Amino acid sequence: MKIIDAHMHLSNIQSFIDTADKLSKVHYSAEGLAKEYREANVVLGIGMGLEETEKNGFPDRKTITPMGLDMPGQTSFVYCAGINPYDLGAEALGRLEETVLKPGVVGIKIYLGYYPFYAYDSVYEPVYKLAAKYQLPVVFHTGDTYSQRGLLKYSHPLTIDEAAVAYQDVQFVMAHFGDPWTLTGAELIYKNPNVYADLSGLVVGTEEELLKREKGRYLDHLRHALEFADSYHKLIFGTDWPLAPVAPYVRLIKKLIPEEFHQQVFYDTAIKVFPKIKPYIN
Repeated sequence: MKIIDAHMHLSNIQSFIDTADKLSKVHYSAEGLAKEYREANVVLGIGMGLEETEKNGFPDRKTITPMGLDMPGQTSFVYCAGINPYDLGAEALGRLEETVLKPGVVGIKIYLGYYPFYAYDSVYEPVYKLAAKYQLPVVFHTGDTYSQRGLLKYSHPLTIDEAAVAYQDVQFVMAHFGDPWTLTGAELIYKNPNVYADLSGLVVGTEEELLKREKGRYLDHLRHALEFADSYHKLIFGTDWPLAPVAPYVRLIKKLIPEEFHQQVFYDTAIKVFPKIKPYIN
């Protein structure tokens, strides 16, 4: 079965580099990711545009909208243009519109929790209008933040509901299924026709750590949410690489999703939500 990884990172972010070093088996580079993809039969990865300035680290108010992928060799991957809400003036919006017209830019990424704005905040209104104009999905970070400087009240998935109702002509993707608030995430995808969820970053660590989590009760809340929503057609596979090795993460998610829905979750729904990726799939 061919697989699309709808959520990965390939940016020169120090926390990603440190995590990859800690995992030891992960070579954090475009070549390393391509190797892992070949081994796991992943035919395409969608990067989340993210950059940091040298001194500040992420979340970074000084980055320029739109953010992209800035690791060497990243040009062979498609990505979602990242948004810094502190840089959304007329000039930034002009750059964003010019960027989303490029073939390899397949969506827009908003980092709830990392920046202190809710999904329904008016600061994002012009972004949603651009997304509607060009029929691009908007991916939200939701749930736990990888940085201790994040603020969880802004990344709670419930804040997406108001945006989803106000902008029904935009397709929204709730990254990480809102984890740990997965029951809320389940209700969002059940209620709102234009809200989907990706399954990236639900477990962070080595293959051994993934196996440990799989055997314990760590994922019980997610299993409950998946059954509660009963909306497997609204789920999209993603890894959040380099936070977990690709092939073991594929195996983990396969065990959580009933086999009859694997084709949808691992491939078909990503094409539906990110239609610009079609020319990049072999």
